[in-house]
Amino acid sequence: MEKREKPGKVYRSLVEQIKMNKKAYVVYIVLQFITLIVLVRSAMLGQWESVMTCVLALILLLIPPFVEKNVKVQLPTALEITAYIFVFCSEILGEVNCYYIKYPMWDTMLHTVNGFMFAAFGFCLVDIFNRNRNIRFRLSAGFLAVVAFCFSMTIGVLWEFTEFAVDSTARMDMQKDSIIQEFSSVKLDETDSNKPVRVKNIKKTVITSGDNEIVIEGGYLDIGLRDTMKDLFVNFVGAVVFSIIGYIYIKQGGRNRIAASFVPVPNEVADPDDYYGPEEIE
Repeated sequence: MEKREKPGKVYRSLVEQIKMNKKAYVVYIVLQFITLIVLVRSAMLGQWESVMTCVLALILLLIPPFVEKNVKVQLPTALEITAYIFVFCSEILGEVNCYYIKYPMWDTMLHTVNGFMFAAFGFCLVDIFNRNRNIRFRLSAGFLAVVAFCFSMTIGVLWEFTEFAVDSTARMDMQKDSIIQEFSSVKLDETDSNKPVRVKNIKKTVITSGDNEIVIEGGYLDIGLRDTMKDLFVNFVGAVVFSIIGYIYIKQGGRNRIAASFVPVPNEVADPDDYYGPEEIE
């Protein structure tokens, strides 16, 4: 039975993996240092939820080297740095510093990047087989792009399921609400004939909760639906953008510099001159 490595040893090995890319290592160290400062500050203020978020961020920052080390792939500098910045912007700026509330477009931006990154990872998983000489089939560039897109969208949907589950069970608000001025609903159809009744120019909404009345000025409170659909749409955009990049990368034999900046590749064929993909016929 194999002995499990101690956490300290695992951490040091992952840091050594990051050091192999000097630019990414500098970004990692800077973001880790800022996160530790935020963690200490949050602890001094007794903000324990923020402390846990900082701990989570420190763990998530180790995912890129973990993937490189265990999946045996090489993450391009641009993609690796994007992953580190994504974690920092999501957990430290978004959650701890409340950027999700202060800046409405913050969540939209991150979901777009999320769609892009997971499309890259899905593309890499399938491309590993395409680059293996021992496997007797070759997938077309278009098929690889579709797989990358579908993988990213699946992750996006699963994340929205997670948000809904947390909101429903823990009474959180991960699916952020929005104020709308009009909607249509068959629930308001007195004839029960499934005709949508349009309600428009809503000025305010009054909610009676026990003996309390909550007044929402400016419209009607949409409970997370628009946020969910917006997140899935921008995930779609990010996935499409990477799928196009991946398609170009395959069609040009791994030699397109812009595409190569974002496409992870297996370690044994990190050199474009060693590329063998769907266009090669044995």
